Amino acid sequence: MTTNESAVGEADWRRATELIRAADRVALACHVSPDGDALGSMLGLGLALASTGRKVVASFGDRVFAVPRLLRFLPGQHLLVEPSAYPAEPDLMITFDASTMERLGLLAPHAGKARELLVIDHHVSNTRFGTVHLVDPGAASTTMVVEELINRLGLPVDREVATCLYVGLVTDTGSFRHSITTPAAHAMAGRLLATGLRPEEIARELWDRSPFAYLRVLGTALGRAVLEPDAAGGLGLVWTYVSRADRAAEGLPYDEVEGVIDVVRRVDEAEVAVVLKEDDEGRWNVSTRSKGAVDVARACAALGGGGHARAAGFSSALSVADTMAALRPLLTPEGSRS
Repeated sequence: MTTNESAVGEADWRRATELIRAADRVALACHVSPDGDALGSMLGLGLALASTGRKVVASFGDRVFAVPRLLRFLPGQHLLVEPSAYPAEPDLMITFDASTMERLGLLAPHAGKARELLVIDHHVSNTRFGTVHLVDPGAASTTMVVEELINRLGLPVDREVATCLYVGLVTDTGSFRHSITTPAAHAMAGRLLATGLRPEEIARELWDRSPFAYLRVLGTALGRAVLEPDAAGGLGLVWTYVSRADRAAEGLPYDEVEGVIDVVRRVDEAEVAVVLKEDDEGRWNVSTRSKGAVDVARACAALGGGGHARAAGFSSALSVADTMAALRPLLTPEGSRS
């Protein structure tokens, strides 16, 4: 075993491996607007399964189907198909990093019709919407669960598979800075590095590149940032937004603004940071971060989203003001709840 402490029962591991070993065709899906953990988990397992001769298709249910620029270096993208080409009623469908069926977007109906639905995740908010569940909230990333599954299947982890898994691990742990980082996460990183992957090249792709237009949009967002010292139970809230008009003025795609929250969250005077990002269809995707005293996953779950205690999100069709009005009272310190 590659993880020392897992919340997944042996019966679930056994059933999952049985289903995969019996399948000639496997349909994979991760959550909409995929991040490094979602896409890395899916492509990592996809490559491992494809190496055995299985027919593998992978997708995510966004209306505008496009891999985020920061993740276009990931191996395995030849496995991707648009949602319209995804099997309508898969015999075996496997989901990654999605805590609810709704997070699958356009692929949610396919999940509902799958004969067997294997859910792989590490979010404590997972609703167990499948027929088999490999859900380990103690894992630092979904890729940690996937690595365990690959090993239980007896499949090799080559450099391409390792690159996918490593990207999920480093993005969800914030390069091993976040509190979810565990000894097991570092041990996994060591195993993946031993395959010969280049961590400096991965780091450059993920964090050390951006178009000039991003700086201008970031400047606009920071210029309108609001600090509310009395919010979040008096621990402070800092928030801002990036509209599609901001991006259009600079010709910046939506997926280029993911990093704004990582700048805003640095503010010393605020326990909670929030960034609202308007997508091309006019919907606001809200990213939240906490330094530990406020459970933002609980707040986001109340608004239809989810995530981790210190990093979560949700989507809103309301205005910026109304979205913040709905979120603000939910940002309460752990000890102050009635």
